[in-house]
Amino acid sequence: MKRRTVVKAAALAPLAMVPFSTTDGASAALHALTALEAHGQGTPYKPKYFKPDEWKQVRLLVDLIIPRDERSGSATEAGVPEFMDWICNEYPSYSWMREALRWLDGFTYGMHHGAFANATDKQRRELLDQIAWPAKTRPELREGAAHFTRLRDFTASGFFSSQMGVKDLQYIGNVARPEWPGCPKPALDHLGVSYS
Repeated sequence: MKRRTVVKAAALAPLAMVPFSTTDGASAALHALTALEAHGQGTPYKPKYFKPDEWKQVRLLVDLIIPRDERSGSATEAGVPEFMDWICNEYPSYSWMREALRWLDGFTYGMHHGAFANATDKQRRELLDQIAWPAKTRPELREGAAHFTRLRDFTASGFFSSQMGVKDLQYIGNVARPEWPGCPKPALDHLGVSYS
């Protein structure tokens, strides 16, 4: 890898929220970035971990979790599915991802007699609303709520490890200040201290 590539990947890594190493978070972010760049040049991404039906389901799910808005693009536009594919392929402990997708398909079949990916947008949202809030989830759906919570965290890790996610946070890193103006008054008041 060229130094420039390593620096670009390292800048994307520090915000990952799922238990994998910082190095692997950077590698996954670089993998996703490379996949997006290749796709932009006409080379479609071929998942290594996800099967075709799972790939379709993952892409729908992450965009329901982080949709496009006025501030930034969607999770798929940020490369989250590619990020997930790399992590799931590298970490055997991420087999929970496949279990979560199966659980969600089973839940959808029970409610709408079809796979999650084949449900309407309204049906998908109604299904996810039942498991998106663990404290409000019915006891028989707690397993689904646990799966969805992990999926949401994993999606956020991928998104906020991407260039788009870092821009969305308006993260500027450490900035040198020519002079120190002191601690802001609201912070001093909160702490109950003053400079006098």
